[in-house]
Amino acid sequence: MRLLQMAWRQLRRDFAAGELRILLSALVLAVLAVTAIGFVTDRAERALALEANRLLGGDAVVLGDTPLDGVVREAAKAPGLRSTETQEMPSMIRVGDADDERLKLGELRALGEGFPLRGRFRVVDAVDGAEHDAAGVPERGSVWLSRAGADALDAKLGDMIGMGESQLRLSALVVQEPDASIDYFNIAPRVFLNLADLPATGLVQEGSRLRYRLVVAGEPDAVERFIRTAREGLSRGQRLETVKDARPEMRSALDRAGRFLSLAALVSVVLAAVAVAMAARRHSERHLSSTAVMRCLGASQRTLVATHGGELLLAGLIASTVGVVLAFLSQWLVGRWLSGALKLDIPAAGWVPAVQGYGVGLVVLLTFGAPPILALRRVPALRVLRRDLDRTEPSSWLVGLAGVAGLAALLWWKAGSAGLASAMLLGIVATLGVLAALAWGLISVVRRLRSRLRGSLRYGLANVSRRAATSVAQVSALGLGLMALLLLTFVRTDLLDRWQVALAKEAPNRFIVNVQEDQQEPVRAFMAEQGLPAPDLFPMVRGRLVEHNGEPVKAPPAEATANTEEERQGRRRREREYNLSSAATLRDDNRITAGTFWGPQRPEKPELSVEEGFAKSMGWKLGDRVAFDIAGQRLEGTVTSLRKVEWESFRPNFIVLVSPGALAGYAASYITAMHVPPERTRFTAELVARFPNLTVLDVDALLKQARSTADQVSTVVEVVFYFSLLAGLLVLMAAVSASQDERLLEGGVMRVLGGSRRQLRLAQASEFAAIGLLSGLTAAIAASLLAGVIATQVFNLPWQADWRMVGVGGGLGVLAAVSAGMFATRRVLDAPPSVTLRELQG
Repeated sequence: MRLLQMAWRQLRRDFAAGELRILLSALVLAVLAVTAIGFVTDRAERALALEANRLLGGDAVVLGDTPLDGVVREAAKAPGLRSTETQEMPSMIRVGDADDERLKLGELRALGEGFPLRGRFRVVDAVDGAEHDAAGVPERGSVWLSRAGADALDAKLGDMIGMGESQLRLSALVVQEPDASIDYFNIAPRVFLNLADLPATGLVQEGSRLRYRLVVAGEPDAVERFIRTAREGLSRGQRLETVKDARPEMRSALDRAGRFLSLAALVSVVLAAVAVAMAARRHSERHLSSTAVMRCLGASQRTLVATHGGELLLAGLIASTVGVVLAFLSQWLVGRWLSGALKLDIPAAGWVPAVQGYGVGLVVLLTFGAPPILALRRVPALRVLRRDLDRTEPSSWLVGLAGVAGLAALLWWKAGSAGLASAMLLGIVATLGVLAALAWGLISVVRRLRSRLRGSLRYGLANVSRRAATSVAQVSALGLGLMALLLLTFVRTDLLDRWQVALAKEAPNRFIVNVQEDQQEPVRAFMAEQGLPAPDLFPMVRGRLVEHNGEPVKAPPAEATANTEEERQGRRRREREYNLSSAATLRDDNRITAGTFWGPQRPEKPELSVEEGFAKSMGWKLGDRVAFDIAGQRLEGTVTSLRKVEWESFRPNFIVLVSPGALAGYAASYITAMHVPPERTRFTAELVARFPNLTVLDVDALLKQARSTADQVSTVVEVVFYFSLLAGLLVLMAAVSASQDERLLEGGVMRVLGGSRRQLRLAQASEFAAIGLLSGLTAAIAASLLAGVIATQVFNLPWQADWRMVGVGGGLGVLAAVSAGMFATRRVLDAPPSVTLRELQG
């Protein structure tokens, strides 16, 4: 208790004297940056998750080919949950009277009251002809029809739609469905009716291909409990879907946004470590004399450790509390703005970011602040008489090892991704090594050139070489901080550019399915008549996996017995059929990552090119032999290449490609995708009238949802980026201030000896310019290379080095370093020389 009181008195005395202001400011800024980003990230991720759940119509969905009863039904009644159900089945749809009756195989969706639990149907009705959100489900006695289905059937609002034994009036056209993004390859038209009207159609009979869906939504904890219970209670023919099962175009945007937010948090941790380490070093240097006095008065090492360590811990708790409170206020303001920008209800902040803020603050402080402060216990008592004695510190490699280990632990904790944390850590270590080596090289060059220089430039560069250790630390700290900020800038630019390219206005919005062999040229001729570019037609053959390396593919265990999401996904993939296709060349949205693609030459034996994520989940490797059953015929091929597929391109893509000629003799249809301008409202009707067997899938609604999701995610990325940038610049300024005492002392001496303000300012500018040039260019190059690794390995983005960006980034880095340094050392010119010398020399 006595030692704690001593630590508290020393904390108050140091704070009053200004000794701790730099350290506390750096720590407050560090905790503020980390916690505020955590708050914003947490709220934004939960808001985007709720928005993404609109793709399901709820938070989780259980699907089955039999009524969903028992454990699953009871679990949906748990407190904190809302539930509803839908039933779906294929059926012939009739429009018109006997003389002009139009028939089409369609999809019936009977909707229970309350559906959707997330999102809304976007419809056009006869009231005003404008799009608006539907208030609920169709009223009894009426139906809704997808707009593409209405075009195909030439149906108008008010027409009677026949399904089985029922005739229901068409009251609205559906422009967008809340759960249409799970799989847009469904047969048009889609008819929506009230679940209570389904029995009257007479379509629900023994043998009907009826599919049941139970949809739940509610509080996150309740939904998680339902998911766990439902998985354990699933029987064969049933499966559970969450937003993770949404279209890959949606998943990739959300996943990449989450990784970027993790990267922003990592950058904040790195900046915090840099600033606290530099500030703690300055704090310990200013306590050398007082510690020596305590040693003379008989203070033991235990007393010194307890006093300085207790002061450090108390300072960390106070600074962390201030940082968390400021972060909470900041995220509240940002959250209000973000809610309006995203047009979403942003959930309230949780408590986890606050705990993480305290954890990061204390871990950073103890990891990077404790080594130099604990070294005070070894200060010799003789320093009272001789100030030129250096204190005895632990060996530098131990201090460095402790710092790297602490930083590594923080990165792994905050990253949530082993690949991201490892790339960041390796990049930091490599950058520090290069920066330290270059700094020593700069010092050696300056020492040789110093005698040939004149004026303020000589004084500035002399400071660089005279304070060799400080200069190395300064270059390393500035370079590391600039590297982190530039890395965030490069990745953010690549990310936003990728989304803009993938979701361009000319992205395909119509998929045309079931084109027959003899219809390829007529379809191309029709497109030419419409003034549209000739489509690329891809063969498509349905096949079921039957054999892998000579071993029959066994029936996988029930989903309830699967231990991981990968096992559950593997189970579903082994049960389903696949669309096999063939290609002689690859488009730019397919990239070979392993093996060799066959190219235009036809291999003697069938070869397979497989999407790499699918191959990993199935345990397939290059050289494996895989066999499919195609309508009773066997097709076997060897896996010769793996591909990275950009699913968000909205073009026809296939998990398995077969070498040219291997699909000859199998019944195949063709598929294509193209962009149809909005003014071509009759395109679908005219195409189907010319080719009645074709199915045209209108994915305008899906594209609109994808663009909306990407825009919302981009807004979150922008907010977090600028917040990190601002916090990072403030932390960099605090790090530069760590060496201000030496500059104040030297400036005071130069002022006493007659140095002018202009000379001092030029000397400082030349010193910071040399340090900034070296650290800025090195940071820019390191950030560019690390951005390439992270973009390709973590974000799955194509990357190409842009050295112009490196030059611009290096220039901005120099400007930031010089500006921050000049601002942090402005007191050298403002304070009277007598006051400066008295304060620093006592």
